[in-house]
Amino acid sequence: MDLTTLFRLDGRTALVTGGSRGIGKMIAEGYLRSGARVYISSRKADECQAAAAELSALGECVALPADVSTTSGIDDLVGRYTEREPALDILVNNAGAAWGAPFAEFPESGWDKVMDLNVKAPFFLTQALAPVIARRAGDHLGKVVNIASIDGITTSANETYSYHASKAGVMHLTRRMAMRLAGDGIIVSGIAPGAFASKMNRDAIDRAEELSAAIPAGRVGVPEDMAAAAIYLASRAGDYVVGETIVVDGGVVHITR
Repeated sequence: MDLTTLFRLDGRTALVTGGSRGIGKMIAEGYLRSGARVYISSRKADECQAAAAELSALGECVALPADVSTTSGIDDLVGRYTEREPALDILVNNAGAAWGAPFAEFPESGWDKVMDLNVKAPFFLTQALAPVIARRAGDHLGKVVNIASIDGITTSANETYSYHASKAGVMHLTRRMAMRLAGDGIIVSGIAPGAFASKMNRDAIDRAEELSAAIPAGRVGVPEDMAAAAIYLASRAGDYVVGETIVVDGGVVHITR
């Protein structure tokens, strides 16, 4: 047992969708600090390029802007990635969206936007990249990490109907894909974050003290918390975690309501 390499990602390549900010950027930073070469993707090209330039201070980080909510956008991203790399070690399906509206007013457009990005994109991007990830199987296991949410496990006061449904779907999709891909040398697992400061979760920024009082751990999540879980699953340390979604929320899902 070599603990000096158990959690390292030296020489590996990673693609993180939604990697220009929030949880995706936390994961990208963790992978870079653990020795990986990281590609980040997001819909807004300027933000993606700026984040890659910032993260490049830690290691090689390349921006590949793309809209993965459509299959044409997925095809474009896969094509540009494979032009640069013959194989992929780690795919993080992190790009996501949320939509809130009262039950009687919730629009189909909000439902479709969330489902397309949160559920459809992880499946079809993994499907498109699976042959490239499997090429690593003889050397070390390929990894797919799907980012869910504790909103897929519990309910909140927010009327984000499609978001709750999509994140529950991501966790079940993780289990099903894991069963199919393990035999190809690809391990699929997931992370269900709680409150982390991000553009999508403004409350964790604007109301951090109030939220912290309701979290058993006494605080909102910080980048090290997310990076640690993502590194664990992507490295040799997580090879035997198949189809499981790890909750990283400071204990919120265990609160008796």
